[in-house]
Amino acid sequence: MNRRCVRFGALALLWALGAVAQENDSIAKVKQLEEVVISDSKFALSKEKSGKVITVITKEDLEKKSGQSVATVLSSVAGVVVNGNESGTGKNLGYYMRGGRNGQTLVMIDGIPQVNASGINLEYDLRLLSVDQIERIEILKGASSTLYGSGAAAGVVNIILKKAANRQIAGNAYMSMGTQMTAQQVKYNPQEFNQGFSVNGTFEKFNYYASLNSTETKGISEAAMPQSETYEDDRFSRVNALVKLGFTPTKKLALDFFANYDRMKNDFDGTFDNFSSPDATENVSISEQFRFGFSPKYKYNKGEFVINSAFNTIQRDYNTFNNWTSAVEVSDYESKSVSVDAFNKYQILSQLFVVGGGQFQFHEMNSQTPYDVIMKETANFNIIDPYVTAVYTSDFGLNVNAGARLNVHSVYGNHVVYNINPSYNFSGLPLKVLASYSTAYITPSLYQLYSPYGNLNLTPEENATAEVGFETALLNQKLNVNVVGFHREEKNTIGFYTDTTTWQSYYVNVDGKYNTKGVETAVTYAVTDKLKLGANYTFTQTESVLSRLIPKHKGNANLDFQATSRLFLGLTYQYIGERNDAFFDGGTFATVPVLLKDYQLVNFTVKHELLKNRMTVFGSATNLFNEDFVETVGYSTRGRNFRIGVNILF
Repeated sequence: MNRRCVRFGALALLWALGAVAQENDSIAKVKQLEEVVISDSKFALSKEKSGKVITVITKEDLEKKSGQSVATVLSSVAGVVVNGNESGTGKNLGYYMRGGRNGQTLVMIDGIPQVNASGINLEYDLRLLSVDQIERIEILKGASSTLYGSGAAAGVVNIILKKAANRQIAGNAYMSMGTQMTAQQVKYNPQEFNQGFSVNGTFEKFNYYASLNSTETKGISEAAMPQSETYEDDRFSRVNALVKLGFTPTKKLALDFFANYDRMKNDFDGTFDNFSSPDATENVSISEQFRFGFSPKYKYNKGEFVINSAFNTIQRDYNTFNNWTSAVEVSDYESKSVSVDAFNKYQILSQLFVVGGGQFQFHEMNSQTPYDVIMKETANFNIIDPYVTAVYTSDFGLNVNAGARLNVHSVYGNHVVYNINPSYNFSGLPLKVLASYSTAYITPSLYQLYSPYGNLNLTPEENATAEVGFETALLNQKLNVNVVGFHREEKNTIGFYTDTTTWQSYYVNVDGKYNTKGVETAVTYAVTDKLKLGANYTFTQTESVLSRLIPKHKGNANLDFQATSRLFLGLTYQYIGERNDAFFDGGTFATVPVLLKDYQLVNFTVKHELLKNRMTVFGSATNLFNEDFVETVGYSTRGRNFRIGVNILF
């Protein structure tokens, strides 16, 4: 797929739509319904009735963050740290939710788990996803294995993609460009380009959505540059193609299909250990993902039956220049995953419904590197999970969500998890209190079992999380406050061990129990209809053995000002406290601990509707004060950068 075709196609469509937009300067606004969430029970539930503080990043929120990546958007949420979002675009990402790690946070797209079966922790690579295809994001924090299985120990990120419009044809085209600079390296010519378009609509019983996106970036070396050296720019490119088709033969039955292709290519720098050159131009990785699935839904008198099914393959190829042999080494990784989740909601009483279901997952991987071969005939497992959840919502304020899940793993046998989550809305008071206790588990990945570092004696990690908190809305709901305290205990933590006598390395279960505790709080205040303020703060205390790259203090603040009906101004602030990191010294073969300093970022956004409901232009400036900081030891970070863009609707 040619990215130049995408860019020129988008330009042509922008020109054509601009002409149409001059003749159509009005569009009916759709009345917003009461906000609902789905991550708490797998079905639409009033946020007021939910026993969790679920963060929802809405379509409007995403529009205010135009030009940002998925990782940057998530990093503004209380309790969530995405390491790598301030580095070069191709830098790998680390997800730390409430002190958890990559393998403890489950990423879903439209309710379907996303994993890379050949990855070390089965985690999904958010770099593959374009934020321009996203409608909204729900973040459910806390152990969620009862509903979502292995990997949901610290929380769930449910990404909901855009859907078809109600009219026969609709869509948009967009383009943006920006600089790509570090704090020391200043060059104002555009180095980052993003463009794409979508077409969607509904014809009676048939609906469709199709989109194409392309991103190209250069300008920053992935490796941090010593003052005496100049490294080459590491390039990043990505293409996303998505098609969704729906058919509703009756009011009760809906049949939805999807298929998408994602391709990501980026230069990377070596391991800084004298084995591979950190700046070799031959260091290139390519990741390709193909997903397709089928999701039928059937509504009946007292309930609804849903099947979420998907199949995906991920192919990753790495070309690495070896300094010792002066040759390029090729490593290939391939994974296949199948997920089928069938569940039924049944309304027993007007205030009580039960969700019962079963999930089947199959994962396999194979890889070939200069040092090992992993065969898919060996490296595979399947999981079958029956589960049940009951949700009770009374008319006097009490709400209860409780459930259990039996995990039947082809390698690890049976494992049970459960949750209990009561909440109470006080009559006559704008106050909801909540509490929960949840257990969770994380099974070892295929890589941790079958790679040269694998250990077939590993046991699953186990977690138990307790939380208590409240939500309140004051001053005629202009002021909203929530506070949640959490405590998570984990055992059988999977770590990496090197025997210094034999220099053999392998995965092990770390002895002992380790605790993570903290407090999250978020405040929003609508000063006027035009001026809104928001802030959140997270305190996370994690035991040192698990604390790498997790700040004890993290805060965000934002000011949104709708100056006129067409002009929006936004200002955001982020504080990231000190973090522990580690650097592997290739000369001494020792891991050296490093304490990274705290840093602060200020960003500014402006949006203006040139043609009402048709054409919008935006501009942004990130890291306004050109803060020079280290996000991950050894890697570059972005300094002050600027971006401009345009979006046209039709």
